[in-house]
Amino acid sequence: MTKSYGQFCPVATAAEVFCERWNPLIIRELVSGCETFNEIRMGVTRISPSLLSSRLKFLERAGVVRRIEVEGRVRYQLTQAGEQLRPLIMELGIWGQRWARSDMSKRHLDPGYLMWDIRRRIDVSLFPPERVVLQFEFTDYAAKQRFWWLVINNGEVDLCRTDPGYGVNFSISSPLKLLTQVWMGDRSLKQVLADSQVQVKGNATLRRTMTSWFTLSVVSDIRPVELDRN
Repeated sequence: MTKSYGQFCPVATAAEVFCERWNPLIIRELVSGCETFNEIRMGVTRISPSLLSSRLKFLERAGVVRRIEVEGRVRYQLTQAGEQLRPLIMELGIWGQRWARSDMSKRHLDPGYLMWDIRRRIDVSLFPPERVVLQFEFTDYAAKQRFWWLVINNGEVDLCRTDPGYGVNFSISSPLKLLTQVWMGDRSLKQVLADSQVQVKGNATLRRTMTSWFTLSVVSDIRPVELDRN
């Protein structure tokens, strides 16, 4: 339970709900279309299952999230109050991209979250209707987090931590930091491909159109502003 600020000010009471650690990221995932417990965990990779469960219950009590059952599966949805946080989440992301940019040090690099964001942003309309398997290799990571797969089939995208067992149509190899910089708009995808800093193999059409279907972060076009610290 969040400690109270002890003020009637609505900024204070709203902060008691929204600013509890992990809550903004959980709400971000719900805003982005996640509905199940496991989907939310894929986007908030460093939270424990027990803590996520606790935070979801807190957000339910606060009237931000509702828990429903659909065909025997538990799903979480934003309430009317939660939906009104949608523009706040978007503006917070824009503000962070402009004024509080990550320095891309190792503590901010997260292959799981990068792949989850790629999975939801990739433009499936540019893929054929038959199954396509993309393999991502982070060349500077050990085996457990080195390889990831996206399976695209009939407009649906699945993220796999283990080899799905299908033939790979297209592979992308890169250090994690470099691909994250590309994803966030700090490096040009076209340039790192031309310089072979990001290595790709496989289907020629997918290579030719990669700058179209690899859609980049929703805030990738926001340029950073240097802070005047004087």
